[in-house]
Amino acid sequence: MKSSNSKLTGETAVLTDLQLSHPSLRWVDRYSRLLDTRFRIPGTKVRFGLDFLLGLVPGAGDAISMGLSGVLIATMAKNGASPKLVLRMLCNVGLDALVGTIPVLGNVFDLFYKANHRNLLLLRQYYVEDKHRGSVWPILMGIVAALVLFLALMVMIFVWLLSQVSEWFAGLTAA
Repeated sequence: MKSSNSKLTGETAVLTDLQLSHPSLRWVDRYSRLLDTRFRIPGTKVRFGLDFLLGLVPGAGDAISMGLSGVLIATMAKNGASPKLVLRMLCNVGLDALVGTIPVLGNVFDLFYKANHRNLLLLRQYYVEDKHRGSVWPILMGIVAALVLFLALMVMIFVWLLSQVSEWFAGLTAA
């Protein structure tokens, strides 16, 4: 196990040796670092990853990044992360995605916030403190319900906008 005073900068594995012995967790560690801390700006201690680079592509980059973060969280949940831990991880990714939608500021935020690295540190902390027990299903069901409500709201807004455009167009042709 790594010493507790070692710097967890993302240059090397974040999870403990015991955690890294599990193939899924080794994958999570590797890809979290690839997304957030794989590269370094020369002459600085600032690290970044594919998440930052994807964020430079408006819209699609943030969506891809959020999807990759979701896969990482799902893998962590599958390997015993508690519902409370999964919720904290989702909040990290949600904040990253929300601020990431703001041009320029979102990219700068992405460079320093590193949601996937934060989630990896949370996972390490919970495993070391033996707080990884518990079911994730209540949280996942809540997320699914929230997504269904969000989708329904988006459909309602789309239908309303379509009716407004239709009325406007009908007014133009009647005149």
